[in-house]
Amino acid sequence: MEREVVRTEAAPAPFQGAPYSQAIRANGFVFVSGQLALRPDHAEIVGEGITEQTEQVFTNLGAILDEAGSGLDRLVKTTVFLTDLGDFAAMNEVYARYVTDAPPARATIEVSALPSGAKIEIEAIAIAG
Repeated sequence: MEREVVRTEAAPAPFQGAPYSQAIRANGFVFVSGQLALRPDHAEIVGEGITEQTEQVFTNLGAILDEAGSGLDRLVKTTVFLTDLGDFAAMNEVYARYVTDAPPARATIEVSALPSGAKIEIEAIAIAG
């Protein structure tokens, strides 16, 4: 089985130097680590609201998938972590703009906290290019 680390400067490096990769390409898939609403080389979460944070998360996911030779249109599974399920509708509105007419399978989970006070984190699996 071939396994390749995916790394791009167009998305944030692993949070606080933690031991994980932005993504791994293996067996025809790209497995993207959970993305927060961080800009590359910035330590602070973008925006206070769920809409702006979700937009930044998808910018990061898109950059990583592009580097892996894939794209948001090739997503097959996502997991969305929210600190407040009350943000579901607003997150879902942004999410719908980024997925195709055949959206990926998805789970959405409320968690008690995310790093740096983030409201959202999304991890993803996509078909490799």
